[in-house]
Amino acid sequence: MSALSLPLTEKLSQSLSVLCAHATGTGHLADLRSGAEAVAGQLRGIGMHVRVASTASAPVVLAHLGGRTDRTLLLYHHYDTASPGPWREWSHEPLQLAERSGVLYARGVVAGKGPLSAHIQAIHSLLQADGALPCGVIIVAEGHGMSGSQHLAEVLATHADILRADVCLASQGERDSRGIPLCYSGTKGHLQVRLHARSGTYPLPSSLSPSLRNPLWRLSWALTSIKGDDEDIKIEGFYDSVEGPTRAENDLLRQVVIDEAARLRAWQRKEFLFGMSGHALVRAEATLPTCNLSAITCDLAGDAARIPASAEATLDFQLVPHQHPDAIFAMLQSHLAVGGFADIAVERMPGGYPPAYTPHDAPFIALVSKAGAAVYGAPLNMAPAGPLALPLQMFIERLGLAAVTVGFSRPDSAIHGPDERVPIDDLTRHAQLLGEVLAALAG
Repeated sequence: MSALSLPLTEKLSQSLSVLCAHATGTGHLADLRSGAEAVAGQLRGIGMHVRVASTASAPVVLAHLGGRTDRTLLLYHHYDTASPGPWREWSHEPLQLAERSGVLYARGVVAGKGPLSAHIQAIHSLLQADGALPCGVIIVAEGHGMSGSQHLAEVLATHADILRADVCLASQGERDSRGIPLCYSGTKGHLQVRLHARSGTYPLPSSLSPSLRNPLWRLSWALTSIKGDDEDIKIEGFYDSVEGPTRAENDLLRQVVIDEAARLRAWQRKEFLFGMSGHALVRAEATLPTCNLSAITCDLAGDAARIPASAEATLDFQLVPHQHPDAIFAMLQSHLAVGGFADIAVERMPGGYPPAYTPHDAPFIALVSKAGAAVYGAPLNMAPAGPLALPLQMFIERLGLAAVTVGFSRPDSAIHGPDERVPIDDLTRHAQLLGEVLAALAG
């Protein structure tokens, strides 16, 4: 066991309380900059060398510290979070860390700030116990992790001098039915777009609908042309480059068992799509690309019957290996034009990235899986991918790193809902796992 077997609860709670006090909801620039400084302050406080890389939007925090060996681990994190939503739906103030029965509550304790705090305190504890790290550590913490990582590539290019690492580790994803984190060798890519339909400058009476085009109907018909009720994406060429898992990858997926009942109970759903279960469910989430409809809005206000002047819809695509955001965006534009929807404007939202892929038999994958045995009592189950999107391909392509993602959330984590929560034990074990990985990497 590493030095991190000592209790970390008090340090983790203090660190997380400071970070969660900053309202770093996606898109709130002033709050994101304040949150970045809070992250930078904690990293400086434990002795790391820190740069806060300015961008046109949220900063990217870069920190590095050498170790006893010349090997270096890069940790990817994000400090932005989902919006808290209506505060009245929370049992505690969403920006004030609360503890109840061994569980911590606040926005960001699972998605973003919790894993980051665990790793900061893991590094701090190792330095206090041993005076130095087993190997070097680099931390990259961005403020657009939940909205497409729009400035990450430029920061990696500009600050390449301090980003020399051997491998990359991220924190996102799920746990298996035993509560043990999954170990992913790949993540999905991301593309977000907005469709605009407009017919005038202001709403008109609904009595004119026999003679005027309704942009909300136009938008709904365009959306129906993209995806049917069979869940099949109708964009020509969308699936052309998609390949199924190899036999070895399929074998790994068969070993993954998730707690389906806990998921359905926590998410208040009756069943999964098409009644999927077992291996079919795991394989679908890991290997199928998706097109998700996040929002439809129009300019209507109140209950009066009107013809809206404009309507918008937000779509996001989760991409699998061999699919590229640029190509999918071009296919979408062509699909709408050919289908008679040339009047629908297509806007690509900032950011986006291709899927990340590291061969499942890469040595670092096995190292992380084996390191989990010292913390969780069994090696982490490996999966070639999962239902998660991260910009790790940037590190793989630009820095030549093998990248691994370790699961963190539970079905009831409520990352986008009220009362986002994490058991304190999950945080301490996540910190301990980093200690084991660093020791194994140095060894």
